[in-house]
Amino acid sequence: MKIFINGRFLTQAVTGVQRYAREVVKGLDGLLEEKKLKSDYEFIILTPRAEIDKIHLRNIAVRPIGFLKGHLWEQIELPLFVRQHALINLCNLGPAFKSNQLITVHDASVYLKGNHFSRLFRTWYKIIFRLELGFARRIITVSRFSRDELIKYTHVRPEKLKVIYEGHEHILRCKPDNRILAKNKLLSRPYVLAVSSIDPRKNFENIIKAMEYLKGRKYDIVIAGGTNPRIFNVKDFLRNNDVKYLGYVSDEELRALYEHAFCFLYPSIYEGFGLPPVEAMALQCPVIVSDKASLPEICGRAAVYCDPYAPSDIADKVTILFEDSKIREYCKTEGLKRADAFSWVKCSQELAEQIRYLDL
Repeated sequence: MKIFINGRFLTQAVTGVQRYAREVVKGLDGLLEEKKLKSDYEFIILTPRAEIDKIHLRNIAVRPIGFLKGHLWEQIELPLFVRQHALINLCNLGPAFKSNQLITVHDASVYLKGNHFSRLFRTWYKIIFRLELGFARRIITVSRFSRDELIKYTHVRPEKLKVIYEGHEHILRCKPDNRILAKNKLLSRPYVLAVSSIDPRKNFENIIKAMEYLKGRKYDIVIAGGTNPRIFNVKDFLRNNDVKYLGYVSDEELRALYEHAFCFLYPSIYEGFGLPPVEAMALQCPVIVSDKASLPEICGRAAVYCDPYAPSDIADKVTILFEDSKIREYCKTEGLKRADAFSWVKCSQELAEQIRYLDL
């Protein structure tokens, strides 16, 4: 029983969506190793003939196919090669007209009002979403919030949707690279950490505005994460001498930043899941998050919540953590418990159960 996996994610930089795909594939590989899946399942990852990010798997083959790349490969060559076999897509997009497939859609952000994405990007995604969600046999999403958003904007049938949460173990598997601390002069005083791609939805602009309410502070503001100007209309608000912008960091550097941060700040306006706060909680870094979208669902009682549209409130919540050690210790303890509720092993098991809806 061949089950193909759309491996285009192996040709892309690792952000939250690609992280999800890599961890799910590793989880499926582990289930095969432990013989917890049907013995006649044969998983094969299909990729474009391009430079791919290596992934170490024992039981799942990686096979390059075709001659195109990007969306053309995904919409033309991939379905032609797969034909009637089952296909799993883990990064929002899959072939538009294929029915025998499972798709993970992480959020419905392209439907939001505002200028978060380029017009071309929004138009393309809306067209593909409408087609693939109509044809696909099964749709996975990563929170109840995202499920409700997809139903609202795409009118997909609710019975086709399954909520499966993400995990946290990846951040514990890597060793911290503490060299990033000395390199960026982060050893002399505390710092507040923010991590994500520089996407307007992440609301980094209001982090910087919040500093106007924190004059005379005795800590740094550190932002880590990459950006894609072809997708996001990014303002140059990071040209601010009060912010230490580190750009893209490795997993090892990221773990070191979490472990040494005084707190983690994530006032995101829109999230399908919110992986960075879970990573921070797993490393006992106190978390301040937005009270919007999926974040209350994911963080529960383990975080301090702020109004992402009010820089003064963001500043107040940072001040609370610096002034009240009991709240900070509570967040560290409860955050660790909350992170343990999200497991890539469980995520992969629940996704594997959805394969029964496909024709094998």
